[in-house]
Amino acid sequence: MSRYKIVRMFFDDNRRSRVIDRGLTLDEAQTHCKDPETSSKTCTSSAKKRYTKRVGKWFDGYESE
Repeated sequence: MSRYKIVRMFFDDNRRSRVIDRGLTLDEAQTHCKDPETSSKTCTSSAKKRYTKRVGKWFDGYESE
């Protein structure tokens, strides 16, 4: 069975993408990425809004490992 990793990507060219989780099934990876809290554009929590102010625009995607 294929495994997937969650990668946080940034719109700021000076920031590098980083892996935030590994070893997920496709369903787990897709479920993670459907959560509104996994993008600066759709997050509503105060913690994620503070994170966005600190690092700029970002989103989570998934890739096959």
